[in-house]
Amino acid sequence: MNNSILERQKKEKDGLIEQLKKTPIIQYACEKANISRATYYRWHKDDKEFAEAADTALIEGSNLINDMAESQLIAAIKNQNMSGIIFWLKHHHPSYKTRIELALDQKPHEELTPEQEEVVRKALHLAALTGNEPIQQEDHVQ
Repeated sequence: MNNSILERQKKEKDGLIEQLKKTPIIQYACEKANISRATYYRWHKDDKEFAEAADTALIEGSNLINDMAESQLIAAIKNQNMSGIIFWLKHHHPSYKTRIELALDQKPHEELTPEQEEVVRKALHLAALTGNEPIQQEDHVQ
């Protein structure tokens, strides 16, 4: 490739990286940088340095958005926004975390009859779960 194409491509890549840092949404960043998604993915696949920079930019962008969202949540809490207050408590205070309770309606454990025990023993033996001894004809359940 000639130098002017490489320089233009470098500028485009740098611009896209900057967009990803501001808004970590590939489609949106590509639109703002005037780059197609296909070009982004081709660069990501073919250019290891670009791929690493893009991945890092996506993480930085996500962290920025998380910080902005948390600051908005805190502002909502200060303004006595009940949804914000509930969200914060459910995710930051153990007493308000969502819990699931399971209740079992279980009958008391019934003992097997001697005949049932014998059937289970023979079934386990036939399944070779009780040892490697050969199965005798008389061990088969009738």
